Amino acid sequence: MTTAAVPDGQRGDDDDRGGLRAAFGGLTTRGRSFLAAGVAAAVCAYVLGQADLLRVGLLLATLPVICVLVLHRTRYRVAASRRLSPQRVEAGAEARVQLRMENVSKLPTGLLMLQDHVPYMLGPRPRFVLDRVEAGGRREVSYRVRSDLRGRFPLGPLQLRLNDPFGMCELTRSFSAYDTLTVIPRTEALPPVKLFGEASGYGDGQQRSLALAGDDDIIPRAYRHGDDLRRVHWRSTARYGELMVRREEQPQRARCTVLLDTRRIAYQGSGPDSAFEWAVSGAASALIHMLERGYAVRLVTDTGSAVPGEGAEGFAGSAQDSAESAGLMMDTLAVVDHSEGGGLSRASDTLRGGGEGLLIAFVGDLDEEQAALTARMRGRAGAAVAFVLDSGTWLTGGAVAGAVEERVRQLREAGWTALAVAPSAKLADLWQQAAGVRAESAAADTYGGWS
Repeated sequence: MTTAAVPDGQRGDDDDRGGLRAAFGGLTTRGRSFLAAGVAAAVCAYVLGQADLLRVGLLLATLPVICVLVLHRTRYRVAASRRLSPQRVEAGAEARVQLRMENVSKLPTGLLMLQDHVPYMLGPRPRFVLDRVEAGGRREVSYRVRSDLRGRFPLGPLQLRLNDPFGMCELTRSFSAYDTLTVIPRTEALPPVKLFGEASGYGDGQQRSLALAGDDDIIPRAYRHGDDLRRVHWRSTARYGELMVRREEQPQRARCTVLLDTRRIAYQGSGPDSAFEWAVSGAASALIHMLERGYAVRLVTDTGSAVPGEGAEGFAGSAQDSAESAGLMMDTLAVVDHSEGGGLSRASDTLRGGGEGLLIAFVGDLDEEQAALTARMRGRAGAAVAFVLDSGTWLTGGAVAGAVEERVRQLREAGWTALAVAPSAKLADLWQQAAGVRAESAAADTYGGWS
């Protein structure tokens, strides 16, 4: 991002008078003191008839006025650029902001002070003093920002303060552009366990989908110059009266849906260590982990919205745009907030429209009705795992309540692999535990008639 400012340029009479008034408003305490002392000395000299005192008063009053006029008529141009690295950072990590100032005028600058506007969540506003920048010269400074809260934070605009050599006047000029720092939720590396009964690393059962094409790929196509004759589909050739060949088998990707419950009534407390923030971080960790394993992933909230998009039932596209899809979902989770909805019916409708594959849910407090609705979401999913948070215990730090254990049991009876999340629990440990619970459940289903 590059911006340019002109501390003073060619302006009309009205703008010039307005700028001059603003310049006099920039008098420092020292400048105002000199002006007041000069006026007082001039008045006393007039009353007492002291010519020497009058000359002293005129000198004291004239000096700040001259400084204002000289600073107001300064004719140099300054360009500024800001580079943010990285533009997307996890909560608790630092990002570096580099500022570059360039004097694009033919005159050297005087004393400059830079101040960048930074939200208080990112730390104090950085200030830098540049003594003198020669004509065509450059100066670079940098600072670091850090936030424990996720979100999108504007950086800028950059302010430039001009001072005269005597410190009588100080003028401020602001650049217009700004950058945005995206602070995404913290993510946790998850162990590469066999997920919930998946087969060959692709997820549970036979729930596969073509990653790059649709169902039409099973239909032979017309022969093209250079096609291998061994791929000729003779039955279709006889049927259509022209040479037809079999399409190449398209790569397949397993699907995974991550459901995040954002209902305000489902969570108590706030802040980086709250149950809701744990659920958001857990969803981010699961999304990144599944994308790294080659899954086509989507994020669904209780409002029914799907990310990265509604096309192809909301799932991410080919493996080539997994990084773009991950960035889009992380940006969504960076700003996700509580919804005012009272139920999960919209999410249930979205899952009913395309719920094949693996389902991973992060849910808050569930009453009996919402627990039954969540249990039915298991539906067409090849496998389903739920992390159920008891937000009340996150406030008190106590043991998981019996009501939560009852909800977990209800979900397990519906085919979910459900786990209650204790305060400050590690998702990696729960991830490993869920794989063990699923394996035990599968073994019990297979050998339940044997002792």
